[in-house]
Amino acid sequence: MQFKNTVVPMIAISVLLLSLTACPAQPAVIPTSTTPAAPTQGGKLIYGLTLVPSGIDPHVNASSELGIPLTSVYDTLVYQTTDGDFVPGLATEWEISDNGLVYTFHLRRDVTFHDGTPFNAEAVKFNLNRIADPETKSQKAVLMLGPYDHCDVVDEYTVKVFFREPYAPFLDSLSQVYLGMASPTAVQKWGADYQMHQVGTGPFMFKEYVPKDHLTLVRNPNYNWAPSIFTHQGPAYLDEIEFRFFADPATRALALESSEAHVIGEIPPQDAARLAKNPSFRIVPVPIPGQPLQAFLNTAKFPTDDLRVRQALLYATNRQAIVQTIFREYSPVAWGPLSAVTWGYDDSVVGMYDYDPDKARTLLDEAGWQDTNGDGIREKDGQPLAVMAYLMSWGYIPEVATMLQAQWREVGVDFRSEQVAYPAALEAARLGKHNLIMFNLAGSDPDLLRGFFRSDANFNWAKINDPQLDALLDEGARVRDSDKRQTIYADIQARIMDQALIIPIRDYVNLNGMSIAVQGLIYNPQGWFPWLYEVWLAGTGE
Repeated sequence: MQFKNTVVPMIAISVLLLSLTACPAQPAVIPTSTTPAAPTQGGKLIYGLTLVPSGIDPHVNASSELGIPLTSVYDTLVYQTTDGDFVPGLATEWEISDNGLVYTFHLRRDVTFHDGTPFNAEAVKFNLNRIADPETKSQKAVLMLGPYDHCDVVDEYTVKVFFREPYAPFLDSLSQVYLGMASPTAVQKWGADYQMHQVGTGPFMFKEYVPKDHLTLVRNPNYNWAPSIFTHQGPAYLDEIEFRFFADPATRALALESSEAHVIGEIPPQDAARLAKNPSFRIVPVPIPGQPLQAFLNTAKFPTDDLRVRQALLYATNRQAIVQTIFREYSPVAWGPLSAVTWGYDDSVVGMYDYDPDKARTLLDEAGWQDTNGDGIREKDGQPLAVMAYLMSWGYIPEVATMLQAQWREVGVDFRSEQVAYPAALEAARLGKHNLIMFNLAGSDPDLLRGFFRSDANFNWAKINDPQLDALLDEGARVRDSDKRQTIYADIQARIMDQALIIPIRDYVNLNGMSIAVQGLIYNPQGWFPWLYEVWLAGTGE
């Protein structure tokens, strides 16, 4: 799957270019101060995190938030460039067998872990087997390994990775922190406490983690194996990076303005609009690949078991109004199950189910729903046209739901909801109690759709049972040819929308705020994860 991505480059360019190009509806924020032309060494960066994860071992835990600091601790076998190509990382080259079942990696010979352990083929085998081991209880990394079977060490710096069936997303998986290389010595020494003592080969070393308070990294003085995506070799510029937690959205802009943080993500749109006018800060919108914020519609529960009802809900949704009101046009309208910056996105979904309340009313009429008592809500066979939604509190889901309730009432639909925590939402979905659940998920390969729309998927919240869709999803994971995969995923997106399995709302954009002192910050192709190796602070160097 060595494809070239034509859309991912938009999300992983320098901070300055992002400020000038992203979200054209907003004014560009251009620093007014003069900064040195060359990077300076030294200084401490304070980076604000917006979620307190329950665990931060990338082989075990699943949050995107853990990748923000730990991408600087762990190197990966391959890296994905801002053009979507895969280039050498800890592996200098690789071959893929004709049948797609065997990947052979040739490794760098000059790399050591932070604790002095040599990096070699045995370390690769240890890491992949650790992820695959059921005892690890991996929440995400094991899924990214797909149909992994085993590793064979050919020699000290050559390793073969075997699969039970072809798995096209493997290189994409390898380029992410969840499959980063950890020191076997440290993992074996610390066991269940490894997350507090993490050891990689990256440009920064894990110093301290105090849950709910801070996580500190320090420069790796021995780092001299940066991949070609970077412009220099040798140690990073910063001495230290401290990550602090700002879980309350209301505190994030204040943290920047009070110098409690140099960088912080997920700035609320209204605060971003204000900060954009302040020449001391940049607002850097970073589009996130994967799935947009979307409402999954339960095809197995009345009344959303009727295609006409599901289609009516789509036509009754004024997504442009939602984006303008809640997200202030920082986020584009979503049209399908993949966001527009995701590789494999097919723009033929654009315009499907555009806002048309009259068409929604016609479909509901055809389905036999009428307002017979004049209360504004349609009925059929004595039952009101009511949909039950289970809402999580993050990502502006409650605010979106409030607007949906008003919009759908205009066509005679009663929107009922209950706000629940994530575990309760999962349980409601498992039991099929919902008509609607809203969710989004980041990911840079369209294979992530298989986890939501295959009949036997754990997150099949649409409760769809479609053998043709299953076959397409499986084929998309197996086929390595880029053009063929594009065609397959175009068919998948069309089929999902033809059956009205989801209501796409908005493509996710992470609004990062930062001081103009921060130079050289780049976000990787997954969008969430900053590459901090070449970051420096203007005016604070030695």
